[in-house]
Amino acid sequence: MKRNGLITNYRCLPYNPALKERAREMRKISTKGEIKFWCELLRHKKSGYQFYRQKPIYHFIVDFYSSKLKLVVEVDGTSHNNKLEYDKQREAIIEQLDLKVLHYDDLTVLNNFQKIESDFKNQIRIREREVGIKNV
Repeated sequence: MKRNGLITNYRCLPYNPALKERAREMRKISTKGEIKFWCELLRHKKSGYQFYRQKPIYHFIVDFYSSKLKLVVEVDGTSHNNKLEYDKQREAIIEQLDLKVLHYDDLTVLNNFQKIESDFKNQIRIREREVGIKNV
């Protein structure tokens, strides 16, 4: 389905097809925090769920996305420092799609990974309850 320049994929999430190539490029230039988060927690379903990297959703590209959990994970680097209002509006739009957004700071991922890992695992348990997934 196509509306306002967006295509709705089979998971009913609208996305701008013009962002697909940019998302591919971004997978190659991830921040160190994104790479650590991906390798330690998400790759090969280490979290118990399939996550996608640099996923186009609406007119945005999110760092990580799980369709089953309806969960977006953002690892925010210094590029986000001067875009607080934009990020707030972006998150509001994403949440209107019935998705939950988690934010982690890039430097905290690199320097205090145990804290991030513990919080992320807790957030997954919370999200499982919110979307009605039985313990896996």
